[in-house]
Amino acid sequence: MDDLYREVIIEHYKNPAYRGHLDPHDYSFEDSNPLCGDHIEITLQISADGAVSDARFDGHGCAISQASADLLIESIIGKPLEDVRHLTKQDVLDLLGIELGPVRLKCALLSLKVLKAGVYGLGEASDSLVE
Repeated sequence: MDDLYREVIIEHYKNPAYRGHLDPHDYSFEDSNPLCGDHIEITLQISADGAVSDARFDGHGCAISQASADLLIESIIGKPLEDVRHLTKQDVLDLLGIELGPVRLKCALLSLKVLKAGVYGLGEASDSLVE
């Protein structure tokens, strides 16, 4: 089963469906993982009813960080912003479907950290956002 999830990760890394930048956008945030150099920027458009109407990510990094961002963006389109604010580390890990060590965990969770910092309007992202 892990092989299937690895194939999904590689596919999202090589052919991300949600890579890009939205202009105009309602929320935007970017951050990097200083341990490995991964970088993610996320932009969101929010509909009048408070749901994510469109979202994109851009950046560079390892397959895990980029695939995680693509999968996360895919999962939030159409969701109310309040639901997005309550996403957890486990939600992202479930999207990836494989066990990760501590170093890869930071890579996988960078997109969640960036997303939450953006929707909470924080000036700086913190690892506590992904607990």
